[in-house]
Amino acid sequence: MSRKLNFKDVMAFSILRKNNYNVAIISGEENSAIQTVAKKFNIEEVHQNIRIKIDVLKDIIRKYNLTPQDYVYIGDDINDIECLEYSKYKITVPHSVLKLKRIKGIQITTAEGGSGAFREVVDCLVG
Repeated sequence: MSRKLNFKDVMAFSILRKNNYNVAIISGEENSAIQTVAKKFNIEEVHQNIRIKIDVLKDIIRKYNLTPQDYVYIGDDINDIECLEYSKYKITVPHSVLKLKRIKGIQITTAEGGSGAFREVVDCLVG
């Protein structure tokens, strides 16, 4: 399976890197778009084919000694629910499943996933 890569979203990875933000990718699938982005931007925390994402998220939080204020979780499907509910800052996209949109405190981007949503989040983080 391949995901659509949007140039705005790719630039968002560059913006994060230039502003000393770290990125982790936890994906339920494996695809070449993730590999390409991870390699281009030296993303160390890349986890693919993950069905239960919360365990990976908790491991990353422990590994980097993060507090709830230190990270944002972005998800779009039911395998992200636990992580979104666990996170203080939680974001989804307009085409996500309804269950996610009903999570308390969730923010929904204007742009669709794969069409600039990640860039929208990054622009809010970096200013």
